[in-house]
Amino acid sequence: MDPLERIAAALERLSPPPPAPAAPDAHRGYLWRDDALRVADRFAPLPLDLLIGVDRQKATLMDNLARFARGAAAQDVLLWGARGTGKSALVKSAVAAVQADTHALALIEVATIESLPRLFALLAPVPRSFALFIDDLGFDMPADARRLRSLLEGGAEARPGNVRLLVTANRRHLVPRDIAEQQSAINPRDSTDDHLALADRFGISLGFHALDQDAYLAIVAGYAARHGLSFEPGAAIEWATRRGSRSGRIAWHYVVDLAGRAGRSLEG
Repeated sequence: MDPLERIAAALERLSPPPPAPAAPDAHRGYLWRDDALRVADRFAPLPLDLLIGVDRQKATLMDNLARFARGAAAQDVLLWGARGTGKSALVKSAVAAVQADTHALALIEVATIESLPRLFALLAPVPRSFALFIDDLGFDMPADARRLRSLLEGGAEARPGNVRLLVTANRRHLVPRDIAEQQSAINPRDSTDDHLALADRFGISLGFHALDQDAYLAIVAGYAARHGLSFEPGAAIEWATRRGSRSGRIAWHYVVDLAGRAGRSLEG
């Protein structure tokens, strides 16, 4: 083997080729990365009964996903609201609950919207329903919002019938008002449309709000019971107070701390 061949072989060992794309009809959860499907090896959502205080959102999303898995008409869904209130957890848990009854639904986590047309083309001929999960979406420019609006409805690259989008965001209208108003001196109506029209493209919009104290303690109690831990409500409240908010995420962090002080390990 000549020196160039040895160098090439050494480089291949240092940087092996990416794994082969995963078959879109074989797994429950995927990641869409570098224009290829990868299996989500650690797809282990929480049981739905651990998601407390979001019963209306839970029922609406479950009904929509169940219809979608059966091949019936279903909506794209926007889940918006405060951080840590269970938006992302509910997406994964609801999909997993539907998957318990059918293989016809898969979840694909998508990092950016730029490659969505290529993913749409890959999934369109597959005889399966796909929920595309875009977490914590927001836009810096109105043009980016218009691109997603076109993908959702009406554009040449609109998503195929076996694909629906599940999007979480901290803002109800996705585009910050100050960004949407940047062009107001040119055309105020266009700026207003950028601010509102994207959210209007989602057939279902589910709001998530900060928890009251009772709901927060109920979530702590659910997590603690699941892992065989006891807790003092006062300590749980103090934990949330020091962090300035009450949410499902804060409740989980408290239970992790509780388990750690008890010398226990948790899978979260």
